[in-house]
Amino acid sequence: MKSIHSFLASSVVIFGSIAAVSQERPPATPLIAHNPYFSVWSMTNNLTDSDTAHWTGKAQPISGIVRIDGKPFRFMGHHPEEIPAMQQTSLTVAATHTIYQFAQSGVFLELAFFTPSLPSDLDLLSRPVTYLTWKAKSTDGAAHRVEVLLDVDPIISVNDRSQAVVTSRHQTASLHVLSVGSRDQNILNRSGDDLRIDWGYFHLAIPKSEESPTAIVPTARQQFATHGDLPATDAISMPGPAHGDSPHLAATLNFGSVTATPVERHLLVAYTEGYAIQYLQRNMRPYWQRNNMPVETMLDTAEKQYADLETRGSAFDQELAADLTKVGGPHYATLGILSYRQTLAAHGLVADANGDPMLFAKENFSNGCIATVDVLYPSAPFFLFFQPKLLEAQLRPVLEYSALARWRFPFAPHDLGQYPLANGQVYGGGELTEEDQMPVEESGNMVILVDALARAQGDAHLAEQYWPQLTRWAQYLKEKGLDPEKQLTTDDFAGHVAHNSNLSIKAIDALAAYADLARLLHHEDVAKDYSTTAKTMAGKWIDMAAEGDHYKLAFNSPDTWSQKYNLVWDRILDYNLFPDSVREKEVAYYLTKLNRYGLPLDSRADYTKLDWSIWTATLTTKPDQFAAILDPIYSWLNETPTRVPLTDWYDTKNGKQIGFQARSVVGGVFIKALADKPLTTKYRTAAGANK
Repeated sequence: MKSIHSFLASSVVIFGSIAAVSQERPPATPLIAHNPYFSVWSMTNNLTDSDTAHWTGKAQPISGIVRIDGKPFRFMGHHPEEIPAMQQTSLTVAATHTIYQFAQSGVFLELAFFTPSLPSDLDLLSRPVTYLTWKAKSTDGAAHRVEVLLDVDPIISVNDRSQAVVTSRHQTASLHVLSVGSRDQNILNRSGDDLRIDWGYFHLAIPKSEESPTAIVPTARQQFATHGDLPATDAISMPGPAHGDSPHLAATLNFGSVTATPVERHLLVAYTEGYAIQYLQRNMRPYWQRNNMPVETMLDTAEKQYADLETRGSAFDQELAADLTKVGGPHYATLGILSYRQTLAAHGLVADANGDPMLFAKENFSNGCIATVDVLYPSAPFFLFFQPKLLEAQLRPVLEYSALARWRFPFAPHDLGQYPLANGQVYGGGELTEEDQMPVEESGNMVILVDALARAQGDAHLAEQYWPQLTRWAQYLKEKGLDPEKQLTTDDFAGHVAHNSNLSIKAIDALAAYADLARLLHHEDVAKDYSTTAKTMAGKWIDMAAEGDHYKLAFNSPDTWSQKYNLVWDRILDYNLFPDSVREKEVAYYLTKLNRYGLPLDSRADYTKLDWSIWTATLTTKPDQFAAILDPIYSWLNETPTRVPLTDWYDTKNGKQIGFQARSVVGGVFIKALADKPLTTKYRTAAGANK
């Protein structure tokens, strides 16, 4: 491994037409990232060091073998181990691409995973297709015969190997399609956290123009490695468990005799399910299927648009990498780019009865809750920056649920259920008691986000529709928010805290947000009342939290400190409740508390939260202060011993994961980009132009 100094010197680099921030070693690498179920990663430095896996860590092997002049080498997957691994020469992660490059026996091979996750186009964003593209060329002046095999284990279509699967093949207008799915197809049959989907079908789709042999057999890798072909007939497709000896989906791509001129081939992988989310007992279709588009049509459309999307995706990658580097430096760009697909893939995008989008977050490796409000809050900067319509698609289901008679509390809910069943709150006391609820936390989150959305969209239509709910929550915060009782916050793993100063900031911000919404809706007296209340509370907060050169964790707890990350909205939304001296004093104190891998969350432990750390860094006004907080996080990306999709909760001394992984909250790192108003306007304008 290179020294950390060489990693700190990363910069924007170009690979063909793809731009990304140079990275030495992400903790885990996104390969296929669409939603909490269709999400495949590599957890090792080299693509051949391990089998590919679901974000939960459960194996979902997709294997790749290349034959160079008749000799086989692995370029993806750890099996068969007796086949030597091709030498991996580089890995680049861009916003929509992951690119591996290999060299062996005079041949250069590049494999790109391209998921066109462009928030400006919701149909495209919802389409569950990833493209795999290979480029091969000779590097030694001689011609070499090159053939590639892709082999997919049927476990990718079910939760575990005990479940029976069925395979099939068919054709569309432009594609040969091999499919596998569970025999039983129990739609939306259960909820939970460490689960994979077991309804719907995985598809391996090969363009007819590639003239590629395909097979559904358990022995594709062995036969291809030995003979360079596939069995002429499929294995008998009787339903059976997804064991290692069950039929795999396999396709070969023939590059012919390659010279110094690159030869390119591609195919598509997809996962389709008729229904993706259940909301208040209603089964909801994926957004792309809201008008009952057949799977075959969707796949053909994806193939037809491949070249155009590749161009769009590459341009987006290059532009975003440059913009993030400009606003926060190359280390910030690295973190933002690595967070990009993970943020989106922790959601399910579906359509309501009217065909409007509804976006549901899954609280990965926490408790599996769906539409958790204190998960929507930290991820919101991503959506406010790229596509505010998607934030509305998250807030509307929560507001709709809160307006029902069954939600009888004067504060906002914590969640809507457990993924993928959004049938009512399950956390804490659920709908029955106030036990382990988060009254100030969630009420503050919702009011702030509705105001941020109104600012982004230029109107307060959502607030107007749900004004009674927002008013109820604002009244609760006015009464309880300044000096909160002993209750949980979003950092619930730290336990109940009374008189929490950071939570108090959230309540104060929320009262200013409610005043702003009232102003937008021409409730002038209400706006004046709540604006005055927020300013008065901010003044009291300064006295209550003060402790010499910083501000306390809790008003009644001397010799404590905490990240006051909620202060960030005071600047971004221009509430101007707290003087600059509050932020300056806190930031100066934080710089004395940095550990090897970051700033601890507070004085109680050495662990931190990735999202909140970037919010805290965004409180700074000097680039060197921002870098001082960010650079240890950048070091952690490269050196953490925990190889999982980005965790947001880790130890700042040893870099180990404490809990959580693959969560959408990493979208919070885009708070720095969101704070740059001209840049935010640029991306919002692009989103609006493609509604």
